[in-house]
Amino acid sequence: MKHEEKTHSVGYTVYIFVWLALVVLTSVTVVVAGVQLHQLAVAVAILIASVKSYLVMSYFMHLKYEPPLFKLMVAMLLVTFAIFIGLTFTDIIFRY
Repeated sequence: MKHEEKTHSVGYTVYIFVWLALVVLTSVTVVVAGVQLHQLAVAVAILIASVKSYLVMSYFMHLKYEPPLFKLMVAMLLVTFAIFIGLTFTDIIFRY
């Protein structure tokens, strides 16, 4: 049985645009940290971090080019992680 691997080629311009998006999102995180958002601060920070992690996983870790089963396994891992983070932050309701 012969196993063939598919190769994919991503140009440098894609990496540069993804890197620029990560720099912009990091800047947005710094700016948002200076704004008083009170209870929304954690949600906004997690949202921005999620977008950044999606970009890193998709392009730099090449998850975008993996088979659907592998993507499903990573999605299940991320949902489990989100549940644990959500349970960790449930006490924030009682702080204010």
